[in-house]
Parts: sequence; C-alpha cells; structure tokens
Amino acid sequence: MENAETETETTPYKLLLSCPSGLSPSQVSVVFDELYDRIPHPDINLENSISEIWDQRVQKNPSLYNGTKFRVCGSALTMKLIMDIIYGMMEDLTKSLMTFVGTNLNPLWEMFLAPSEDDAIRCQHTSSPLGNAAIVETSDKKILVLQRSHNVGEFPGHFVFPGGHPEPQEVGIVSHHHKDLTDSKLLNKKVSQEMFDSIVREVVEEIGVPSDSLYEQVFIGISRRKLNVRPAAFFFMKCSLSSKEIQQMYSTAQDSFESTQLYTVSMTELEKMASKMPGCHEGGFALYKSMVEAGMSDARA
Repeated sequence: MENAETETETTPYKLLLSCPSGLSPSQVSVVFDELYDRIPHPDINLENSISEIWDQRVQKNPSLYNGTKFRVCGSALTMKLIMDIIYGMMEDLTKSLMTFVGTNLNPLWEMFLAPSEDDAIRCQHTSSPLGNAAIVETSDKKILVLQRSHNVGEFPGHFVFPGGHPEPQEVGIVSHHHKDLTDSKLLNKKVSQEMFDSIVREVVEEIGVPSDSLYEQVFIGISRRKLNVRPAAFFFMKCSLSSKEIQQMYSTAQDSFESTQLYTVSMTELEKMASKMPGCHEGGFALYKSMVEAGMSDARA
C-alpha cells in the first residue's frame, strides 16, 4: 500500500492512492465534516459562472436534475493500514451536481484550481464529487467493461468499468442542517460502509447480476483524471457467474440504457482498451494492474 506516483507526465490520470493488496471494509475509515466543503472562489464572476453553466446545460437537456454527492478532499494510509478519505458535504447538498457541472465541467475549470502542490488546496474551489467503479472478475477469469451510451453527459462512447457514486441519502444525509445520524463516529462508519454498498449497487444496476453473486469486494485506490480533476474510488470484486451468464443478464439490467455494450475481456485485451477510457478509469486500470502484479487477483492474460 502506498501513495502512488507511478504515472508519467503524459498519462491522463493521477493516482492519489494505491492499495495493491486491497482493503476490506474494516480497513477503510472516513472523516466526514463540513470543514472539508468546497471553498467558493474569490473571483465573484467565476463563481457566478457556476449557475450560468448549469442553466445552459439544463436548457439543452431538461432531464438534468441536481443530485447529492460526497466531496472528496484527500486520502492517506496510516501505520495501521487504515485509509482515511476526507469528505465534505458540498456547500449545499441540493446543489452538488450543479456545482460539479459549474466547476469541474466548466470550460474555465482550470481557473478554479489554486496554485499548490497539495491536492486538497489545489482543488479547494472545485466540486470534485467522488465517483466509484469496479473491476469485476467473472468465474471464467474475464473482466467486465462497458461501452458508454452516446446519450450520457460525460465521455459518450468510451469504455468504462461499471460504477457511479456513493450516495449521501443512503446514510440519511440530505443537507447541512438535517442529519438522521448525529453521532459523528457512527456517521463516519456509515459513510465508509456506503462506499462498499454503493459499488455493489452500481454493478447490479448496470450489469444486471444479482448482488449475492458478487463477493470479496476490496478497495484498491483512488484515481483522478487530469482533465477536470475528477476523482474516483476503485474496487475489485469477483462474480460467481460466467461471462456467458452475465451477458444474458445484461440485456435486462436496470441501468443498461447508460451503455450500449458489455464486454468480457482478458487482461491483455483490457490493457488495449484502457487507452480509450476516461482518464480516471485508465488510472483505475493502473490500480488493478498493480493488484495483479502483487499477486492479489487470479486474472489471467
């Protein structure tokens, strides 16, 4: 386990954290506090562009709606091999998607970055909601990869691992002023568990496999794409079903509209597809490759 800096200047991602041996739920802890909310940019015109960008996007796509997401601020490994992900609640959970569109996806997104080598400071003005994705290994040692629909908002047509986001609502968080859970330690534990619960939900919804077919879920790190500084947590898990069985289930997946095709590929094939993934997912492949090289997966070339 290490803070990873294995990428080069030309790679489209930065590995914020790499855990080649994989961390179980009991080894992952979360610090959740308003102290880590996004800091508004001092340039009022730039800050006002957030709502302007959002209004433009909604006019083009009326189906867009504001959703609640966790904001990741930083990560670290301690001597006890406990990983802390520092979350903020966004300045207003009801506006989190709007803030993401207006900062990370703003054409002027680089202007929101602060001059610092410290990622937490550098991205203090961006929304940076934490996404998640799973490298799923089938019973016949293949990896699941989706090709995104051309109707999605980000990277249409690209290859991706199944995923989405951990959800604040699942742990009773709806705003700064209302928490169903008031005990901070309990809340942190719930948020930590939501990281693992949410990635299982995403795989079930996007692939169509039953949740009881997924097992041995471990956290393997955090990748951030350099474009738009978009972070994502990556997990590895196994599925008890074969590639053929999963392909049959995919056609009836709840969220199959988000993708056009499901691929079940070998490690060699996956390596070729990785360059056609969004930067954060290409970084996810790098995390998985480190795991394989560490001997923690049964994947075969």
